Amino acid sequence: MSSPPRQEILPQNDNAASLFLPDEAATLALGGALAAALTQGPADLVVYLEGDLGAGKTTLVRGLLRELGYAGKVKSPTYTLVELYTISRLNLYHFDFYRFERPEEYLDAGLDEYFQGSGVCLVEWPDKAGAYLPLADLRVRLFLADAGRSVALLADSEKGRACLTSLNFRPDGTRAATSSSSPPPA
Repeated sequence: MSSPPRQEILPQNDNAASLFLPDEAATLALGGALAAALTQGPADLVVYLEGDLGAGKTTLVRGLLRELGYAGKVKSPTYTLVELYTISRLNLYHFDFYRFERPEEYLDAGLDEYFQGSGVCLVEWPDKAGAYLPLADLRVRLFLADAGRSVALLADSEKGRACLTSLNFRPDGTRAATSSSSPPPA
């Protein structure tokens, strides 16, 4: 029996949330919501994108870039290792370490320099770079589930927590209602 799609991010605590994405459009929409959260926070953030092949990591990045106004082709940097996008006020680096056979390849490629400046680093297959890779501020774990995807969002730093708390998303593409302690405007 399949579980019903969840309509909003379900907070588990201040550091974690989970949701169900029923289709590719919902994955793109989550990427768009993540873009909005990134533009509100610090310009230097490390985001791990974790999941098996076909789990939706690159689709999520595509949705993020589209929301930021990028109209070009978005592909996984499996062979180039990194793609740079300068959009809005962000320097966004999309990494894919799938082809690494040993963690030292990360250092051999000189990729550590990208993580020392100001920029948002989106990293597919972070485990392949091992301990050489800086720790994540936010981890996005995507799993194939039922007819869609299950997503866990985990904040591992204050910057990641700020990003997670500002994330405003519903899988149908609309923004979730935000709570406020102030009364509605008259």
